[in-house]
Amino acid sequence: MKKQTVYPRRRKGSRRLLVRLAALLLVFALLYAGVPRLWRQGQRLLYPRKYQTLVDQWAQTYELDPLLVDAFIRTESGFDPDATSAVEARGLMQMTEETFLWLRSKIAGAENLTFGDLYDPAVSIRFGCYYLHLCMVRYNGDVATAAAAYHSGWGTVDNLLRMEEHSADGLTLKGFPYRQMHHYVNKITACYEAYQRIYAGK
Repeated sequence: MKKQTVYPRRRKGSRRLLVRLAALLLVFALLYAGVPRLWRQGQRLLYPRKYQTLVDQWAQTYELDPLLVDAFIRTESGFDPDATSAVEARGLMQMTEETFLWLRSKIAGAENLTFGDLYDPAVSIRFGCYYLHLCMVRYNGDVATAAAAYHSGWGTVDNLLRMEEHSADGLTLKGFPYRQMHHYVNKITACYEAYQRIYAGK
């Protein structure tokens, strides 16, 4: 009777192990390549540049970082052009009628614009960028102090700058004593940092 050749089981087991290891390596490689891209896409969904063309246009006109403008829009209205606050601030960049009328006299005196036009993204971003530009110039480009002024008004910030406990140099605030102001400034600065990290690699 012919003797049957018996192959060791170890060889088949080793082959299966190699196949499994190769499959695992492939999965890890796909994850390594895909997860960062998905993460970036997810971050851009959370921090969008929804009105990029308008923002870039008016940010350039008024010498602003467009990512800072995006941070203000996201914080102020969540990119809702029809947003209206409890104090009747309107539009993407949440402007009150008093501020709108003052700014209109400076940049659009000959134009037939009304307070209701702030619901138009083009008008809101234009006026909001100009006002933010004025805040940044007035407070020496300090984002936190300018944000406090955008939120609480120049008079409030100017008064705080006169107090040594709130300003070491009389030019920028080192603290924000009012709860809403403090919360707002933190939101703006954190949002701006996120936009810089996602879009500018900072």
